[in-house]
Amino acid sequence: MSESNQSNDNQNFHQVKSLPNATAVLVLGILSIVMCWTYGVVGLGLGIIALVLHKKDKAMYNASPSGYEASFKNSQAGNVCSIIGVSLSALFFVYIIFIVGLFATAATSGIFNNIQY
Repeated sequence: MSESNQSNDNQNFHQVKSLPNATAVLVLGILSIVMCWTYGVVGLGLGIIALVLHKKDKAMYNASPSGYEASFKNSQAGNVCSIIGVSLSALFFVYIIFIVGLFATAATSGIFNNIQY
C-alpha cells in the first residue's frame, strides 16, 4: 500500500460528520424556553419537536459514536433546553387554565354583579 493511499484512508477515517438535526434541536430548545410565555402552547410545540429530533440524532450517534462527537454535544444541549422549555411551558399552560377557570367560576357565581362603578 502506497503512502498516499494510507494517508487518504486515515483522513477518511477521522473525518468529522455532523448530525443532521443537531443545530435544529439546539435552536428549537432555546426557542421553547423563550416562547414558554406565549400561553405555553408555542413553547410546548417547539420543545416536543426538539425532543423528537434529538431522539433521531441519538439513534444515529449510537450507531457511530466516534464520527458525531462534536455535533452530538449540541444536540444534547438542545435536549436539555427543550426539557426546560417544555417544563416551563407546561407550568405556564396549567397556570393559564387555572386563572381562566377561576374567572369563569367567579363570573358564573355572580361575584362580578355586585361591583358598583
